[in-house]
Parts: sequence; structure tokens; C-alpha cells
Amino acid sequence: MAPQRNIGAGAEAELPEYAGQYHLESCLGSGGMGVVHLARSTSGLKLAVKVVHAEFAADPEFRGRFRQEVAAARRVSGAFTAPVVDADPEAERPWMATLFIPGPTLSEEVKRNGPMAPAQLRRLMAGLAEALRDIHRVGVVHRDLKPSNVLLAEDGPKVIDFGISRPKDSELRTETGKLIGTPPFMAPEQFRRPREVGPAADIFALGSVLVHAATGRGPFDSDSPYVVAYQVVHDEPDLTGVPESLAPLVLRCLAKEPEERPTPDELMRELRSVAASYDTQAFIPAQRTDDGSPKQRPPRDEPAPAPRRRPGRRTVLAAGALALAVGAALAASLWPGSGGDGPYTEVTATHAAAAAGGAAWQADPGGMKPGMPRCADGAGRLLCLRSGTAYALDPKDGSLLWRRTVAEDRASGPPAPAGGLLVLPTDGGRRVVALDPASGRPRWQRALPANTGLRVADGMVLVAGTDRVVTGFDGRSGKERWHHRLPGRDTPTLAVFPGDPLVHAATASADGAYTLFTALDAHTGTARWTARLRGVLRPVGSEDGSLVMLSDDGAGVTGAVVRYSPATRTTRRVPLPIALVAPQAAVHGGQVYLLAAGGLLEAVDLHTGKRLWHLETGVSRGSLPVATAGHVYFSAPDGRLLAVGSRDGRLLGQTSPRLGTAGGQVASTLPAPFLIGPHVYATAPDGSVFARDGRDPASW
Repeated sequence: MAPQRNIGAGAEAELPEYAGQYHLESCLGSGGMGVVHLARSTSGLKLAVKVVHAEFAADPEFRGRFRQEVAAARRVSGAFTAPVVDADPEAERPWMATLFIPGPTLSEEVKRNGPMAPAQLRRLMAGLAEALRDIHRVGVVHRDLKPSNVLLAEDGPKVIDFGISRPKDSELRTETGKLIGTPPFMAPEQFRRPREVGPAADIFALGSVLVHAATGRGPFDSDSPYVVAYQVVHDEPDLTGVPESLAPLVLRCLAKEPEERPTPDELMRELRSVAASYDTQAFIPAQRTDDGSPKQRPPRDEPAPAPRRRPGRRTVLAAGALALAVGAALAASLWPGSGGDGPYTEVTATHAAAAAGGAAWQADPGGMKPGMPRCADGAGRLLCLRSGTAYALDPKDGSLLWRRTVAEDRASGPPAPAGGLLVLPTDGGRRVVALDPASGRPRWQRALPANTGLRVADGMVLVAGTDRVVTGFDGRSGKERWHHRLPGRDTPTLAVFPGDPLVHAATASADGAYTLFTALDAHTGTARWTARLRGVLRPVGSEDGSLVMLSDDGAGVTGAVVRYSPATRTTRRVPLPIALVAPQAAVHGGQVYLLAAGGLLEAVDLHTGKRLWHLETGVSRGSLPVATAGHVYFSAPDGRLLAVGSRDGRLLGQTSPRLGTAGGQVASTLPAPFLIGPHVYATAPDGSVFARDGRDPASW
């Protein structure tokens, strides 16, 4: 391998060889601030490496901005962005390496293939809403969302380029007289009050991006950036060519006042309400250019659109309100309400013979809003939660046993059996309700302290509050049994594992130098052991009294598996041959199975420290894997259930996709499959729950 070197000044005309340790293979593109290269790590991982132009590398102010870009990109690194792998803002030529994501930008796609179809637009809007939700959750405002900063990957859009992003509480402000952004996609407050730009500015940009994707132009169109700025602040958007089913939502995104725009969560909820009827909606007639030629080709059986005319404020608002009312009425007719014991559409279950006497079935109870069910095994039945409805299925054939409407939940996990009851979070995690698994009737409910998530272990309900207090509630009665205040300054995260009576509370230090662990007895809250372990560690399993963790670089990239034995107070680190981005892991029989973003599935032996096998599954973002003595099971975003041999890493079988009519809907966290005896159960985006014989994946 050629010697490593920083890229010196004056090398703009020729392809540099290395940025840090990464070999630069070709140029992907060039912008005003730097060049993006396709690169490979030593292990062969494909990366996109941004290298700053030499003229800016000598500017201290720009270096500060680049450091901020790296910090922002690390904070938002996840499923909806290009994860940061490495960076060196202090190099002679500063650079940042992110995971390479194949796919065109939205700008390139529209330029090459024209405006998107309605179903594609809805998926794009849902994906960008999810991306902004995750970006805003970590306190970052992008401030430059535009078509060239949206990558169209196979599993959905990715938001890139955080060069002018800011933390919401940042003291770094735009200098007086300077506007930073791209005028056609900037919000009014970016022109009027640039020091007060918040998350709502990204929602405005999302609306402008959707108009561009639907029509090939922006909602405020002009060759002059000054005219565009005036129109953004004073005029109503031109939504000609935007599908009628999306026009009301886009109009709300483009509201002049930030407080009138929807949040990403509100957008996703409303998008679900138009999903069922989306493909039948017609286009608003496409506008023409000034010379009379059509900007967008009309359907063959429709007349050419009328000459361009910008609608007035009342016209647009009236049309939006009418479309919204029609959409709401249609949604109400599609989703009949259901009370605790009210009428419902009977489950449809299909049966097929499976190997070794097992039964394969698929069930989808009607009368519920779209959503991906989250299910668990409890009291001899499948207990499921979907879009504010809890229900139970017979695991033998999928028949519906009961269902009950509960408060709308926004939790990512499945319901959990505890103390003989079904425990589930509601009201955004601020309350918990316990249902009788035999009938679905509530047995108790209570408010929870501000918390980072709810866990269940050995019949106890466990909550970690923002005051660093872990509280244990009795699963049968809901009464508080104990509370334990942990050391440190940050809110701990809790981890529990099947068969382990301990709850593991972890808090990483602010600088990422160590993670403090406290193992608490789930029944009494007594601390069984504490340990301060090097690095940012995330627990993924326990086995034989030891805790298994992943070593994280703080940006979602895992470089090692760590096993800690509290009995001997010894730690063993097993380096991974290839660093994995955002992996999820299962532990079984002394082996760890890691499924990373991008689909790489790795098996590592904790005893020998060796990589056993690896498989490129092609699943861009899978669920938590579930391992047995012979198989590793996991779900894909399109509803497939896959099985891989745990001994040799061979793909043994997979089911068909189950996206349904709401195919653009992507869950932020995919529910993991689970086992009851020889059968494996999984859920899909089309709302179905299904069962397969886990012993014979080839028959799926």
C-alpha cells in the first residue's frame, strides 16, 4: 500500500491519493467548499470522503465551520443520514469520511427522469419527515435541505451535507448582513430573522423539496434570487402540479410563520391518513413556461394544461381545505372506530401446510389504522400493539381473541408481559397501562416520571428517569417497589435480557472515555455490581453471568465486541475485522451475531476471538437478529423474514415482501421476530402478523 499522506495544497488538478488512512479512488463531485471522493478503507469498506479545498483550509473561520459540520454529522448519524466513519478537521486539508450510499441525489433523479409519481412522492415525504424527526431529536437544525442534499437510496431518502447546520441551542449565529442557505429552499425567517432559525425552517424546506420533486421546479420560481427571496417572504406558493392528496400537507409546510407548520411526527401521522387513497388522486394541471411549452407532459388522455397562472391566497387555501376535508372524510370511512368491546372487522387468516406438521398463517385484523404491529409472547397468545390498538392472536392459527383501543402510543418496543399482565407504554411514554392478557381489559395504569424508556424484567416494570433515578414497579399491581439513584450526571439507559434477573444501567462519560455500569436486582433495586469500563459501550446480551457489549466510537460505528465478567472483574475485547455501522446484535452459545446498516451480517466467537463467517444479506436496515442453535432470524423493512444458518452463514430461506398499499411507510425501528417452540413469528408494514416453521426456512 502506498504511504499515507495528507493532501497538500496545489493538488486540486490531480486526484489525491489518501485522506488520512483512506485511499481515494475517484471523484464523486465538487462543490464550493470541497471535493467528495469515492474511497475505500483498508478493509475494503466503501466511503464518501469530503476533502476541503486548499484555499479554505487556510481560513480559521472556515475550519471552525467545518469542525461544526463534522460534529453535527456525528450527532445525527443514523438510518436516515450517511453515517460518519472518521474525520480530521485539523489536517492540513480537513476531511470527513461517511459511509458511501449508492443512489442519485433527488436533483439528479428529477433532472434525469422528470417529476416523481404520486406514490414515490408520498414515500419521499414520509422518509424526509422521519429524517428530520431524527435530526431534530438530537438538537440539530439542518438549514440547507434541498434536492441536491437528498440521496435516494434503496431503503429510502438520506439527508446529507450538514455544512451550515446548527445545534438549536448554539451560540454560533449568522453574521449580520450574511445569508446562508439556498434561496429557493429557505424559510421566510431565514431572510427576516436569521438569528432565530429553528427546526420549523427545515419543514419549510421539505415543502419546497416536495414541490420540486413533483414538478421539477420550486414553489417560488424565478431566475433572480432576490425575486425568490421576496416571494418566499410575501407570496403564496405555486402548487400547480402537486398531487391533490399531498397539496394540503405541502401547503402547511410552506406556512409563513414557523409555529403554523407541522412537526415531523404530525406529518407522518397525516401521511398515513392519505396512504390508502394516494394512488387514485389526480394531478393538479401542470403549469407552462413563459413560452407556452409544457413543463410537465400531461397524460395522453387529458388535454394540455392551461397557461400559467399563479393562484391567489384564497384560492390556494380553499383548495387545500377542500382536499383536506375530502381526505379526512375518506380516512374516516376506511377506518371505522372501535371501542374496547366494539364491532370490528374479523381477522383474515390464511393457512398452509408446513414441514414437520407446523402451520403457516398470516393474519391482519381489520378496522385499525395502518402501522407495523409490535408483538410479544405472553400467557399462551400473541400480544400485539398497532397504532393505538392492543389485540391478541391465537399462535396456532392467527385467529383474533380480543382487541382494545388504548391511548395513542409512540413507543418503538412491543408490549411486554409482566406479572401475568400485558404492560404497554402510552401517551408518548408518559403513562403505562397493564391489560389482562385473557380479555384485554385494563387492570391498572399510572403516570410515569420523565423517562428514557420502559423495560420489563422478571415481572417488574423498570423506568430510568431524567433525574438518574431508576424505579421498579410491580408488574401485577403497578405499585412502586423501589427506586435507586445512580451516580453521574446523565440519564442512564436500561438494558434487560431474557433469563437475566438483572437490569443493566449504563451511562457514558461526556468525552466518551468510559461507560459506568450498574447491575440492579430487578425485584429489590439492590446493586449487584458496578464497573467503569473503557470507551462508549452498548450492552447487547448476557450469558453465563457475563455482560456482552459493543464498543462504539460515539458516532454509531462499532469496532469491537466486549465481554465483561463481574465475577472475576475481567474484560475481553474482540476487535472486528471491519468496523460496522449501527449494528444490532444477538448473543447465543458464546457467539455474537451482528447485523449492520447496509446488510452485513457477522458472526464472532467470544471464546476464540475469531470471525466465524460473514454474509452480505442485501437488507439495508434490518431488525434486531434473533439467534438459536441452528438459525439466525431477522426482518427486513419490506416485511420479509429471513433465516441464516448460524453455523455457516448460508441464507436458508426468506418470505415474500409484505409492504401493502402503504408501501412507503418505514418504521423507525423494525420489530424483531420471536420464537414460540419451533415456530417463528414476525410482523410487516402491511399490518400483518405471520408465522412460519422455524425448522424449515427453505419452505417459506
